[in-house]
Amino acid sequence: MKKNKIICFGEVLWDVFPTHKIAGGAPLNVCFHANNLGLNAQIISAIGNDALGEELKDFLIQNNIATDFIHTSNTLPTSTVDIKLSANGNANYTIVENVAWDALFIDEKSKRAVTQADVLIFGSLACRSEHNFEILLQLIEKAKKTVFDVNLRAPFYQPAIIEKLLHKATIVKMNDDELDEITGWYNLKEDVKDKMSFIINKFNIETLIITAGKNGAYCMHDGLLLHQKGFQVEVKDTVGSGDSFLAALVYKMLNDVSWEESLQFACATGSLLATKNGGTHKVDENRIQEFIQKNN
Repeated sequence: MKKNKIICFGEVLWDVFPTHKIAGGAPLNVCFHANNLGLNAQIISAIGNDALGEELKDFLIQNNIATDFIHTSNTLPTSTVDIKLSANGNANYTIVENVAWDALFIDEKSKRAVTQADVLIFGSLACRSEHNFEILLQLIEKAKKTVFDVNLRAPFYQPAIIEKLLHKATIVKMNDDELDEITGWYNLKEDVKDKMSFIINKFNIETLIITAGKNGAYCMHDGLLLHQKGFQVEVKDTVGSGDSFLAALVYKMLNDVSWEESLQFACATGSLLATKNGGTHKVDENRIQEFIQKNN
């Protein structure tokens, strides 16, 4: 497999559980798993000039994630998110405001890195800051291919911003609840296929991916709808499962693997991560392939 280069844009933070904390944030989770699968993944983000920031930077270095584009803020703290898990492992997030990643920083070096990368991956949470939204638009214009990981966290999004990002994306990934909410803005109440066709046509998207938890995932590309059944696992928590799914999907996509096989591999990766605690537990490719073979 080739060592393609991707750039992630957005939040890095500590997911704080009742008994422990784990490095996270959707863009960091994607970057972590992409690197683990063999891609050259870097992230544009920010930490505070504090102990949590130093600890987060150490985590990145220990996991071979370059810190070239991690800005250190002297005025805003490192981000934390309080997480409470339901009985079935689903996560409820309390996201602190006015943190370092609300004021991201780009320079000519980071712009050049985006230009040279195969893919720019971004989410919607970082765009709760108008500053971040504006600099993200600058980076999107320099990217060869863009992947928009929709991440609707109330109250940190506006339909107008989501629509603008959808218009800018080559590939879009969202979950089934987000698909229902976004199509609901247009009073659309059809089935999954019709909803996906609507989003693709309205925003001129090349590929749309929908994750559906235990029901697997859907991919629509060139008018063809693919469905991968879910893998049944004992869930510890769902934190980062969608992010590992996306990293696995991009990894296969960049290596010219079929969408059908890519979707299967991504679903298996997300399912395996759900059996672990937190979003940055390493899941290697051999384990994923063994899991697929066992469950087929």
